[in-house]
Amino acid sequence: MTDPRFLAVKLLCKTFAGGSYSNLQLNAGLDSSDLDDRGRKLCSAVYYGVIQSRLSLDHIIGRLSSRPIAKMDDSVLNILRCGLYQLAFMDSIPDNAAVNESVALAKRFGKTSAAGMVNAVLRNFIRQDKRIYCGTPGTVEAMSIEYSVPEELIESFIKDYGKEAALELCRHFAERPAVYLRRSHLNCSVDDFVNAMGKIKVTEAGQDDLCWIAESGDVTATEAFRKGYFHVQGLSSQYCCKALAPTEDDRVLDMCAAPGGKTFTMAEMMNGKGEIYAFDLHEKRAELIRKGAERLRLNNIKAAAGDALKYNSLLPEFTKILCDVPCSGFGVIAKKPEIRYKSLSDFERLPDIQYNIAHNALNYLAVGGELVYSTCTVRRAENEDVCDRLLAAHPEIEPVELPEAFGRKLGCRATLFPSQGFDDGFFVAKFRKMR
Repeated sequence: MTDPRFLAVKLLCKTFAGGSYSNLQLNAGLDSSDLDDRGRKLCSAVYYGVIQSRLSLDHIIGRLSSRPIAKMDDSVLNILRCGLYQLAFMDSIPDNAAVNESVALAKRFGKTSAAGMVNAVLRNFIRQDKRIYCGTPGTVEAMSIEYSVPEELIESFIKDYGKEAALELCRHFAERPAVYLRRSHLNCSVDDFVNAMGKIKVTEAGQDDLCWIAESGDVTATEAFRKGYFHVQGLSSQYCCKALAPTEDDRVLDMCAAPGGKTFTMAEMMNGKGEIYAFDLHEKRAELIRKGAERLRLNNIKAAAGDALKYNSLLPEFTKILCDVPCSGFGVIAKKPEIRYKSLSDFERLPDIQYNIAHNALNYLAVGGELVYSTCTVRRAENEDVCDRLLAAHPEIEPVELPEAFGRKLGCRATLFPSQGFDDGFFVAKFRKMR
């Protein structure tokens, strides 16, 4: 049987070298392995844990190893990261097991000469009571080491929202994210849904009986998933659909729809009636929407490949439009931990792209129709600044009040924070076309 730690190291080497999405890399690795449920859980915990805590782990290695990280072999470095993660963050694994398994991995990867160094670093960490020295408390450097968030990103959060909000975000990114499900009221009752989830316990998320939280387990392996009783969708994402509030009398356009979570929720809000046109740039991603709609038995969705930046004169007018634009993703780091390591310079062009998508969307919006602009980031440059630019260039639109959330009024645009009760950092703004 595959060694879960060996697979974790192997996948980490691929992930850090290729920059691929962690969930896709892990799923592919697990699917091609013969790991049992326990092994899959261990591999997943170590793999995601190392990605999430990489800066903290590398800080430890830098203090305890005489060999610079930049000169270490990738497999040896990731063996050290995995071993340290188990020692520092996984109380269920005995220290000796974490050390011995790491030394064995070095030999298995053909790095026998590095086995002594791996053993020495891990045992030195234990001798120092497994403490992580973060530097001067309260500094950006200390926050970066403790929460494994790059200083550049922390400084960006502080600039936009202040130090306290930045600290809250960093703390959230270090937590294990909850799995939210959206129950289909068209396909099942509450009892049908709960019973078909089998051994996976689900509880209502508190907003209504359509939003649920699932405990650990593969929700896609359940009878409920096969029968189309739910789709996976975060709480903040569900709120975006609530903000647009489509009905069965609407014709809806989802500009950047894949993989389809918001499309599905809106189609269900419309009771499977009306029309939703769901587009994404690539046909493979449009096919994901079609397959999801088929599983959920939603016949009011028309999914196709389409460029959100280019006007399509063949499309009709729409009464509701969702512009959930491509973004940096800095609000969903807890779910996609590798995002935190991207440089802000990688996203310099995004605000222009985001504006141009929203600008193009207005060509399709009927007079009296409403548009929601949303992102899964908390950067003002991609959110408020884009909305300000849109309002300045389009006097025919006006801001519209968003629905309340957790008993709070949010105004016409809002950054959604986990500290407010949401699961992710999001941004939502609503507009109406007056003429």
